[in-house]
Amino acid sequence: MAGRIPDSFIDELLARVDIVDVVGERVQLKRSGSNQHGLCPFHGEKTPSFTVSTDKQFYHCFGCGAHGSAIRFLMEYDRLDFREAVAQLAQMAGMEMPENTQDSGPQQNHAPLYALLERADRAYHHWLRQHPQRQRAIDYLRQRGLSGEIAQRFGIGFAPPGWDNLIGRLGVSDDLQRVGLVIERDGGRVYDRFRDRIMFPIRDRRGRTIGFGGRVLDDGEPKYLNSPETPVFHKGESLYGLYEVLQADRHPADIVVVEGYMDVVALAQNGLPRAVATLGTATSTRQIERLLKTSSDIIFCFDGDNAGRQAAWRALENALPTMRQGRQIRFLFLPEGEDPDSLVRSLGRSGFESRLQQATSLSDYLIERLEADTDMQSMDGRARFVEKALPLLQRLPPDVYRHMLCERLAGLARLDTDYLEGVVDGRETLNRDQQARRREPTGSDKSGVRRTPVRLAIALLLQSPALARLVDEVESLRGLDDLPGLPLLVQMVELARNEPHLNSGAILERFRDSEHESALWKLATWDHLVPAAGLEAEFADAMEQIRRITTERRLQHLNERLQAGTLTTDEWSEWIRIKQTGQ
Repeated sequence: MAGRIPDSFIDELLARVDIVDVVGERVQLKRSGSNQHGLCPFHGEKTPSFTVSTDKQFYHCFGCGAHGSAIRFLMEYDRLDFREAVAQLAQMAGMEMPENTQDSGPQQNHAPLYALLERADRAYHHWLRQHPQRQRAIDYLRQRGLSGEIAQRFGIGFAPPGWDNLIGRLGVSDDLQRVGLVIERDGGRVYDRFRDRIMFPIRDRRGRTIGFGGRVLDDGEPKYLNSPETPVFHKGESLYGLYEVLQADRHPADIVVVEGYMDVVALAQNGLPRAVATLGTATSTRQIERLLKTSSDIIFCFDGDNAGRQAAWRALENALPTMRQGRQIRFLFLPEGEDPDSLVRSLGRSGFESRLQQATSLSDYLIERLEADTDMQSMDGRARFVEKALPLLQRLPPDVYRHMLCERLAGLARLDTDYLEGVVDGRETLNRDQQARRREPTGSDKSGVRRTPVRLAIALLLQSPALARLVDEVESLRGLDDLPGLPLLVQMVELARNEPHLNSGAILERFRDSEHESALWKLATWDHLVPAAGLEAEFADAMEQIRRITTERRLQHLNERLQAGTLTTDEWSEWIRIKQTGQ
């Protein structure tokens, strides 16, 4: 397998490819000024709200919020993973994909590991058909109602009893240990990790085996055993059954997330081939993002017991950073003692589908949990309600969805929506920085972006990365984390100065999947009303305001230390310099 694609390759690729050409092959576009407009391909609309910027090299829909570079467009429109999208663009640009490299140096080639896992997969599959002790495994699968066809589709196999069946078939090697198929004993001897178990191969989106899950055939523990973390298998990113879902339907209307391998297979057996399972860990944000690239509607289907509800709440918390307009996440809780496997067998496909349609929305489930054990009739109870809601709301990206949820929660708490959003953003928190913050321009436009010097500087830098050359005092701004957004601005200035060839789309692509991605896209599409001829002057003014604010804050901090008698010699010199020069 190839290693991580270098940033330098991505930068050059995005510089060579015109996003208008990429989008224009799939969406009918018409020129309007310097941009191209058309009907958004990601949500139904009759009036065009989808814009492709030639200058900035990104697309944005003002209706549903979809946005991204040419890479993201292919990922969303053609349902490709990142590397597949890059490869397709590289072919268009006449560039050869780099192999086995990453930014920090050479990356090991993982092709031998995939080949070894494929050989192990074939061995387990063979033993289910021909091993002398296979009957117990076959009886178990029949008892669970699985057909030979469904077992074949999911590649189900059998790891026989014994300590060295796989070692004997594949031979002892370091790679066998690297992919987690053997365990080393004290003294250096190794033995098979999976023994006397039904084997479920875990595949990536391309169908390559990356790991295994094994279900014990007796009362031994653990009941389910998964492959450990390996160079090609990461539990927090992988999902069992996603490859099979995509084989059944490249664009499923929804995806059901369950807890066990057998749940996935049983649902497929009963005509519901759109379920995936997590791998023995809480559902991660990364896994949810992967699913939302396949379908905009995710249904978590967990057992109705306490453990199932705890798993659902963790999934909700990790889903919040992914929520934006046009996406839907729901929760279905099963009756006590039932799991998806048992319920679909008793209700059949139509009965189970009916239950899925009754799933609870993320917002309803969140409010239900927040209101639990809370007296919403008392002021103290409502205050507690808001206190519990705040850390959850702060995990949501600034978007129409967050605004609507704030509006709903504010109504329940009998608060003004603008006030609640101010608390979420930190604008309504009174602290020693409040006075300095009040000096910042705080007007908001209809986009909801509050106009502050830092936000304006970032937005202008995104529009014209060359403005970074105007910044001379980068070092003096470093470490001033108490001014919101300043560390990000410093990071962007350094990136644009060190790599002046980057365009707006390439800079935004550098922050893909980072904590800053959502905020940067909002600023990139913000109409700040600064004309092109005034970009340099406005950027310089914003940087001067930032310098003045940071100087005032530093002076306030030094004054507090002076009054407390804790000022150091260096700080005393700094205090005098600021007093004399104002900087």
